[in-house]
Amino acid sequence: MSTYQVTARNFNTDSENRMHSNAVAQSHGFRGALVPGVAVYGHLVQPLVEKFGEQWLGQSQTALRLLKPAYDGDELSIVLTTEPDGQYRIKCHNQEDLLLAEIIAGPMLTMATDIGLDGPAKATPKVEIHWDNVVPEEVFVEKTWSLSESENNRYCEEISDHDLVYKEHIHPHYILSLANYCLMEEYLMPAWIHASSITNHRSALMVGDEITSKTVVKEKFERKGHQFITIHITYWRGEELTTDILHTAIFRIAE
Repeated sequence: MSTYQVTARNFNTDSENRMHSNAVAQSHGFRGALVPGVAVYGHLVQPLVEKFGEQWLGQSQTALRLLKPAYDGDELSIVLTTEPDGQYRIKCHNQEDLLLAEIIAGPMLTMATDIGLDGPAKATPKVEIHWDNVVPEEVFVEKTWSLSESENNRYCEEISDHDLVYKEHIHPHYILSLANYCLMEEYLMPAWIHASSITNHRSALMVGDEITSKTVVKEKFERKGHQFITIHITYWRGEELTTDILHTAIFRIAE
């Protein structure tokens, strides 16, 4: 078992997602502005990269669940344990010993063959997300992203992770943050919450890479009054599929 301690920071106060602002988050019953879930994920993977280095960044799978919010200034304790089946469980608790998030991680055992990118193009322009304009199987417009050194450094700095592996490799916090942008490029989302992600690292992304994101809506569903969207995002370096992510968010919070 290994333990990692870090202070959570809300660096996203100016985001379009107003759940990162005190006023809107408090109006939904939270104590204050939520720390981005992608940042919590960045903290959770730190023990894995410390243990396995660049090998983990190139061939692995993580299943993330965000259970409770982290707030600015929370003292996070990240604990890695080994499961009986050889996978790894990494849990994030706050200073009150409340479980905020966890990931199950291991080698990527299967390679998906049906990415589902042959559906219809998304029909609606960028308007505020609503149940009726979330259409499963719709495909988003492809986006191109240049993975620069300065941006990689910014994502590392946001979560105070200065591992030397990120001199050349792209930080998982950056990788998962792009999934948020893929969603927000297609919908106006004034108040939403990242719920979960399953990430397959198929080939390590490197500083200086140019990638194309291809995204399809997989499903929408309701649970406990919340409305959810799941999208499947794939990153391509030329013809090479480097990463794919099943990304789930609450786009309408229960009243």
